Amino acid sequence: MPDFRSPDFLIDHIRHTLAFYEPRDIDPSGGFFHFFRDDGTVYDRRTRHLVSSARFVFNHANAHRRFGQAADLEAVRHGLAFLHGAHALPEGGFAWQLDWHEGRATVLDSTQHCYGLAFVLLAHAHALMAGVSEAREGLEHAWDLMERHFWEPRHQLYADEATADWQVSPYRGQNANMHACEAMMAAFEATHDTRYLDRALALAQAVTGRQAALANGLVWEHYRADWSVDWDFNRGDRSDIFKPWGFQTGHLTEWAKLLLQLERLLNAQGHEADWIVPRARHFFDTAMFRGWDADHGGLVYGFAPDGSVYDGDKYFWVQAESFAAAALLAVRTGDASYWDWYDSIWTYSWEHFIDHRHGAWYRILTPQNQKISDEKSPAGKTDYHTMGACYDVLKARDNAAK
Repeated sequence: MPDFRSPDFLIDHIRHTLAFYEPRDIDPSGGFFHFFRDDGTVYDRRTRHLVSSARFVFNHANAHRRFGQAADLEAVRHGLAFLHGAHALPEGGFAWQLDWHEGRATVLDSTQHCYGLAFVLLAHAHALMAGVSEAREGLEHAWDLMERHFWEPRHQLYADEATADWQVSPYRGQNANMHACEAMMAAFEATHDTRYLDRALALAQAVTGRQAALANGLVWEHYRADWSVDWDFNRGDRSDIFKPWGFQTGHLTEWAKLLLQLERLLNAQGHEADWIVPRARHFFDTAMFRGWDADHGGLVYGFAPDGSVYDGDKYFWVQAESFAAAALLAVRTGDASYWDWYDSIWTYSWEHFIDHRHGAWYRILTPQNQKISDEKSPAGKTDYHTMGACYDVLKARDNAAK
């Protein structure tokens, strides 16, 4: 096995993953292709999803910052132009899904999703950090849309979705708020405007504190309009990848990672938050206790309120977010057991998830670690999670060394 803790290994793995997508991900007529088979073949050249459109900007922006290739900076601008051209809706906001053909966009789904806006914000923040100064305007535009249409001051959280003309639905969810927290921290790092850090803190306190207190001390996914827990939303329906039922192993570890990143930013501003490390440890430790498959290895997708496994499939992003959280906890606490978890998750992923021939990670495996299809990267994936997790570990180790 490689030395998974080595910066050289992490950088090489990022390069190996990037090589799967670059340059075949770029559509010269606009934006990026979003559907790739195991060997890199594009199997749907027309369907475009807002999440992938934004995540490819993230990927190329971070690649440029790490490796300095001009082609990545060009790809960032190429992706931003597609967001503001093809995805833009007359009512403001961005189309969730498009058909892109011969340089023209047909809207397939005009639903306004806060989750999508969070990734638009994230993309612009990373583009700005990569040196695309004009991305600041798009960043502020995404903030304004979220503020005007989704922000609920009473609850200190964002509503989830709306119609094209901004009629907000009664559904509320934590997932959009989690990624909004991530995006706000990136926006703060890009602009040094403290309103973004203040918002990230408010979101983290609301979701991981007040809302978690309503759900056995853990992060539940679904809520009603008054932010009371909805225990039944999507129960038995595993088709909605953005709104899964159950406690999500990967979201608990992702929140653990985000909390520790938030603590670092707060500390740099002279603010202490002594609740963060205990909460991050609680989320991560519970995720490992409930989610680790002792028979076949890896972390399962979700578990029920009684602690039983609800969805035993293995998802790529769950493993990635979890090894990142383990590393950040190890660096922050000095507890070597977190490095043990880091190594275990990486070893499992190295053996089962990573395509050592073609590059990138397989998307979903069965509980017994069998592939379910040759669709490695459909819309929404882009390996933003896997490369992002490697960047997170590198950054945490760099910060600890300072």
